[in-house]
Formats: sequence, C-alpha cells, structure tokens
Amino acid sequence: MNHEELTARLRAAGCVFAEEEADRLLAAASTVDELETMVARRVAGHPLEHVLGVAFFAGVPFAVADGVFVPRHRTELLTATGRGLLRDGGVALDLCCGTGALGLVVVRGFAGVRLVATDIDPVAVDCARRNLDGVSSEVFVGDLFSAVPSALLGSVDLLLANVPYVPTAEIAYLPEEFRVHEARAALDGGADGLDVLRRVAAEAARWLAPGGALLTEAGPAQLGTAHALLRAGGLNPYTVTDEESETNVVVATR
Repeated sequence: MNHEELTARLRAAGCVFAEEEADRLLAAASTVDELETMVARRVAGHPLEHVLGVAFFAGVPFAVADGVFVPRHRTELLTATGRGLLRDGGVALDLCCGTGALGLVVVRGFAGVRLVATDIDPVAVDCARRNLDGVSSEVFVGDLFSAVPSALLGSVDLLLANVPYVPTAEIAYLPEEFRVHEARAALDGGADGLDVLRRVAAEAARWLAPGGALLTEAGPAQLGTAHALLRAGGLNPYTVTDEESETNVVVATR
C-alpha cells in the first residue's frame, strides 16, 4: 500500500489529517501485515495514538496503551501554568496521572523536584511508569490520594489534578474515538462533571504546603461551582483562561 492509497483510505474513513496520519503509519509499520492491521484499527475508529502506541503532548512523545486517556493539547495551558508556579527542589503530585505526561512536562528542566503520580487504572499506571522512568519511581495505583505516601502531607508545592469533568449526560456527544476507546472513568465527572473535583477539594489543603497550589480544568459553566468547592476546602481559587482554545485552568492556593 503506497502513501496515496493509504491517504485515500483514511480520508474515506473520515480522518481529517489523512496525509499526516499516513506518514506516521507508514513510518511505524515494519511489515505489510503490520501496516494493514494498524490501518484496519484506525479505519474502525481507534485513536491514532492507540494504534501507534505513542502520543505527543507539548512536543514530547509518550507511550500510551489501548483504553488509556490520551492527553489533550489544550491541557498544555495547565502544564504551562504549573511550570510558572514550580521551583527547583519542589514537590509535585500528579493525581489521575494517566500516561504521566502532565507531570513529566511540568517538572522537566527543574532541579531536585520530587514527582509522585497516581491513577486508579493499572494500565495507565504501567504507561506512566514507562514514561517517567528515570524521572520518578513513585508511580502508584490508587484512587486519588489513597496511594500517596503519607510523608507528603503538608509538603506538596504543586498538585496537578486533571480529573474527569465531562457531565455524564454529555458523554454521548463526545467524538467516538474518545467516547468508545478511552476508559469511561477518565471522562465521566458525574451529573455536573465535578464529582471527582469535590473529592479532591475536600482533601487537597492538608496535602499542600503553605503557598502550594492545586491546578485543575473546568468548563465555563462549572467555574463558579468549582471555585466554591475549592474555597470550602480552605483554598483560594482563581482562573487562568486561554480564549483561543477555550480552556480554563483553575488554580487554588493554600
């Protein structure tokens, strides 16, 4: 199968960036049979990242497995904001870490930072351990704070909480490659999309160091409630917005 034929096949399947995807598939496949298997999966609707086993976030490649949440480029606002708050020698905690991409991008280039990451999905944690190899050996399976070492109480300078925030009723309107091929738990935030944030907000203050900050995302209609939840948890929230990508990062400081 040549590039032109592959591009036509991908375009017919509805792939918007068919030419670029053809380039990546051809580069990744070692044999004709492997290429056919990969193309068949992509045409069937599997995310390209799952087909290739690699995702890119902030220009950095990350291993990703079937079913694992693929980091969205819009979340680069969260990592950029986090990098502006972190300092050398700090402590960063990445809850719902997925592939570990956010934590790695945030701590990259800082000296002496301790990074701890957790996720409830063992498959995601396996990806994160591979991606964070050489950066952190503290990547744990657990529900939110349950697997975090108790020694971190009161010492976290930066808490990344990229929790699911899609309201349950809106899951049906997501693109198929997200809705069908990513773990439901990585998307579904409950009736108003803020169920997981409620649990994080209730505990975050006792984990944060004085002056430490929690970072999360929220939709425009969720900002008021998200701020109220974080204030009730003893934190001082504000919002950083990128109007072009329509992304809202809520920062809440202790």
